[in-house]
Amino acid sequence: MDQLYLSVLSDEERAIGEFLIGNVDENGYLRCSLADVVAETGCSPEKAAAVLETVQGFDPVGVASRDLKECLLAQLDYLGCDDALPRLIVERHLEDLAAAKYGRIAEALGCGIQDVQRAADVIRTLDPKPGRKFPGANDVNYIIPDVVVERVCGEYVVVMNDSMLPRISINPYYRRLLHERKDAETRKFLENRFNSALWLLRSIEQRRLTLYRVTESIVKIQREFFDHGTRRLKPMTLRQVADMIGVHESTVSRAVANKYVQTPHGVFEMKSFFNSGVPSAGGGGVSSRAIKKMLREMIEGENPTSPLSDQEIADIFSKKGIFISRRTVTKYREDLGIWSSTRRKRYE
Repeated sequence: MDQLYLSVLSDEERAIGEFLIGNVDENGYLRCSLADVVAETGCSPEKAAAVLETVQGFDPVGVASRDLKECLLAQLDYLGCDDALPRLIVERHLEDLAAAKYGRIAEALGCGIQDVQRAADVIRTLDPKPGRKFPGANDVNYIIPDVVVERVCGEYVVVMNDSMLPRISINPYYRRLLHERKDAETRKFLENRFNSALWLLRSIEQRRLTLYRVTESIVKIQREFFDHGTRRLKPMTLRQVADMIGVHESTVSRAVANKYVQTPHGVFEMKSFFNSGVPSAGGGGVSSRAIKKMLREMIEGENPTSPLSDQEIADIFSKKGIFISRRTVTKYREDLGIWSSTRRKRYE
């Protein structure tokens, strides 16, 4: 809107611009048609198109585009890309580009597959969601850990982070009032309220104690994680921790819900310590989180011209004593948002 008011426009054009900007979604795309603009503002189609062109020239580049193709083409124009191939691919072969079907694109455009891949690299530098650059589009939510685990003299100490919690207590005035009032009805009323307040305080303390004991149990079971990091994370269930502290597993689940712990390796959601795993040669198990970390490291270190297939990755895990199927590798890879080997392949 600031850019609109700084533009040299008539009152009618400014009203059209306000309507257009009001229909830009959080990703930066225009979510109305020019027919909607004409119907709402009473302007001509030509004037609506002209004002839209003005708004599309605002920062960030690509804003107010009506689809992905228009958004990417606007950014290519802004970059002044001399190579016509990226534009041709965006205009005619976006679906094949998304599927990394470089051979099909090369055949259709009569060029080399390496040329297509270089053009694809240029296109990937563009922002498909320019609205993310707007202030407030992606507000940062800071996490304050509920528990802190610190290493002191070779041992781990659990410290409850109560700094952000309000101190709750019973007003002394009501304590005195309870002793001073003589009539039975008032005393009974005050006693009931006083007991309710005590119950609330005890419940809060009990929940705090449960979280403390759960964290202690996690530290005992996941000692290797605290010593060495995510690669040493073990499979762990709610029942294991519940049995250790003598409560029902639903109590553990409620205690760790939406809670975070600060460790020597960063801040983690407490639920992330409870994960499945796969068997290993040592007779124990390796957590799915640790496997995903190893999987990512394998793919980051692979030869890009000959990327590892899911079966090859499963074979590498087997050699490390971790028995995992190709189907599980595929699932974990997709969870990490990593492409298949055919889409990761480089042709240069």
